[in-house]
Amino acid sequence: MDPQPRPPAPQAATGSVPGGGRPAVAPHLDARGGSGAPGRPPATPAAPLGTTGPSGETTHRPRPTGPGGVHRRRDPRRSALSPSRAKDFMQCPLLFRLRTVDGLSEPGSLATHKGTLVHAVLERLYDLPPEQRCPQAALDLLPGQWDTHQAKNPEVMGLFKDPGQVETWLEEARTLIGTYFRMENPRRLAPAERELLVQTETSSGLLLRGFVDRLDVAPDGAMRVVDYKTGKSPSPRFQDEALFQMRFYGLVLWRLRGRAPARLQLLYLRDGRTLTHDPCLGELQATEERVERLWAEIARCASTGDFRPRRTPLCGWCAFQAHCPLFGGTPPRIPADGVARLLTAHA
Repeated sequence: MDPQPRPPAPQAATGSVPGGGRPAVAPHLDARGGSGAPGRPPATPAAPLGTTGPSGETTHRPRPTGPGGVHRRRDPRRSALSPSRAKDFMQCPLLFRLRTVDGLSEPGSLATHKGTLVHAVLERLYDLPPEQRCPQAALDLLPGQWDTHQAKNPEVMGLFKDPGQVETWLEEARTLIGTYFRMENPRRLAPAERELLVQTETSSGLLLRGFVDRLDVAPDGAMRVVDYKTGKSPSPRFQDEALFQMRFYGLVLWRLRGRAPARLQLLYLRDGRTLTHDPCLGELQATEERVERLWAEIARCASTGDFRPRRTPLCGWCAFQAHCPLFGGTPPRIPADGVARLLTAHA
């Protein structure tokens, strides 16, 4: 892939998103289904992102094209830094190395498989005409998506202790889907993109890549980035950490389209709460600086081959304890080809 062309000097977002607009506000967690700053109307279900016809129906608009374009294909010649891999390194450099450089496989969990399944149902839901997007229609999608998921991931059945556990697990997925409909009204939404692959370079040439669950674009061009989470919402102490992924996506979209997203929104389906944040341009610039510093640390570790483990409360759930010195394990020899590929992320 040729180097990503630099967009024109990005501007701060203007205009409005459904349920409220600028200026930026601090993160706000709402348990009522809608969210936003105190005093604002609910952010998500309040207004459609399509064009409303005379009968009140939502019609679809052409998909927007930003000034930098959107790369829909991965470049097989280059690695990239994603928000999940960035968080891996922040959590534990050795975890990052074993996943990204060594490419070691990990056993899946029923929780991660359930999240993938629910995401697939919500993505397919928006293939239906707006008037058909009801809870029962979403539940009707579940069996087919479950069959597809099993075909792609046959190992999932081995995670169940007995066959009777499958139906209980699927009922949990149905509950999450039902919660979604208490948080948003999909009949009133016309997403511009779903499961959108976005990638761009920072000013120094670091390739960033990620998948956006849903991108909504208002008639005035204001963007809302939406991400579905099947876990529970974070406490106030950890809200800023939860928003790192969304600021990362905001940074990539800002560089791609020359405009900062007006709203970042996390929908937590386990407890029905929505974390909303309206970022300012300075935040996205600070995120880029943070990512650049993080990459400098990664590159230093790669140059020495020294990715040290870091003890955290999450160590007890780590699948790589056998390779971790903190648990008496020994890391495998670091693969030179894995290091070389990692470093292709920076042009």
